[in-house]
Amino acid sequence: MVPLAGSAVQSVDWLAIAPPTVVAVTALVVLVADLFLPARKKPLLGGISIAGLTLAGLSLLPLLDGDRSTFCLTSGTRACSYTADHFTLVIQLLVLGGALLTALLSVSDLVDFALPSGEFWFLLLSSVAGAALLPASRDLATLVVALEVASLPAFALVGLRRDDSRSSEAALKFFLSSVTATAVTLLGVSFVYAATGTLHLTQVADALTHVDPRLGTLAQAGVALTLVGFAFKTAAVPFHFWVPDTYVGAPLPIAAYLSVVGKAVGFTGLILVTVVAFPSYADVWAPALAVLAALTMTLGNAGALRQRPDRTRSAVRLLAWSSVGQAGYLLVPIAAAGYADDPGHAIGSTVAYALMYAAVNLGAFAVAALVARTHPAHRVADYRGLYARRPLAALALGFFLLCLAGLPPGIIGLFAKVTVFHAAVDAGLGWLAVVMAVNVVIALYYYLQWTALLFRAPESAPEAGAEGQEAERPARIPLPLAAATALAALAGLALSGAPQLVLRFASGALL
Repeated sequence: MVPLAGSAVQSVDWLAIAPPTVVAVTALVVLVADLFLPARKKPLLGGISIAGLTLAGLSLLPLLDGDRSTFCLTSGTRACSYTADHFTLVIQLLVLGGALLTALLSVSDLVDFALPSGEFWFLLLSSVAGAALLPASRDLATLVVALEVASLPAFALVGLRRDDSRSSEAALKFFLSSVTATAVTLLGVSFVYAATGTLHLTQVADALTHVDPRLGTLAQAGVALTLVGFAFKTAAVPFHFWVPDTYVGAPLPIAAYLSVVGKAVGFTGLILVTVVAFPSYADVWAPALAVLAALTMTLGNAGALRQRPDRTRSAVRLLAWSSVGQAGYLLVPIAAAGYADDPGHAIGSTVAYALMYAAVNLGAFAVAALVARTHPAHRVADYRGLYARRPLAALALGFFLLCLAGLPPGIIGLFAKVTVFHAAVDAGLGWLAVVMAVNVVIALYYYLQWTALLFRAPESAPEAGAEGQEAERPARIPLPLAAATALAALAGLALSGAPQLVLRFASGALL
């Protein structure tokens, strides 16, 4: 909205800020309702949360007609703290869609593990509100605040199983490493502010082109430290060490949430600070991100290869290391943006890949949650013969894994990888494209190995009570869990049938 003439007071564009606002209001409603609802009616909180996320998603529709900005400066160069452009809307769609699937996955977990409903839904919605705010943030202060609003509730969600020492350990590791990254980010932001005198991203970009030579080193240190903080949020090597233990210790829906929405938050912040705020330092951050991308995809795939199928929780660990490898692919177009004449086009490949990854990775976690109801050890070996027991679940998981591998019939995975290759080659990063090609081939091994296991003949059923064996419990698929799996499968199939729905983001400038 345009500020009132001659006044420091401005009106607020409530429509532009509707998506994060609706989620935040829903979180407050859940918090208050939890105080008055009796225990037997606590499941209503899940319904309220799902309805709020759906309403927030629908609030994106009126924003499709064009860019809207609010909280703008009233004098000098017009700069705004909140902008709802195409980039913002796509990331908010990813965040809200991922949060909705996470909410559906969580309904049965709350009952099975006796988790506190009110705390869970309030923390999840608070984190989603911060994640939805971050892509619209156009100043460093709002960016950091949104990042922390998205992250702080996640610490508590990881450690919500209070009687599980593994969950507490995961939450502590996640908290300590994340707080360190936040401190580094804040130090970097303070250096940038000291060198430029502004926090708005567009003004920072202008000021960095003519920094006082006496403050040049300070500005360079600020840029580097800010990038390090966001690299942690993306789980880029060497800031990835928290991922496997956190995913294993967290409730499975929260691991799925961190793998998609948490990663989207980190990549969004990284895109905004590199492409919008620090374009004049592309000769510094572009090579650094290219090296990080190569290291991240290589170590992620190497970690996934080391997982033994019969090891307890190997399925979750494999998905965790896989997500680290996928983070490397997502970093490639951001690095390429530093070499491109039009960085806005280059980052479209990251957005296209992130949309594909979000749908199929959440689907893989949904099937993992389904299998965990009868095999709580979370072993890859537990998936042997899944097709004989649950053919639809096996077909869905096979499809999700093939999408992640980039093989037919997962057409959207193949096309998304091609756009990333294209971005690297166009930027002259042929060596990085070669590294990615090698890693894609390496990843085929563990993705196809898991997929083949689904259709192998099942082992003989273990006798109940036999030493070292698990007796299967009667399996009933809760409706929300089935709905989450079905929605993810439908999204993957729709994108594979019409890949232009995602790939058009790779061909247009989003920023």
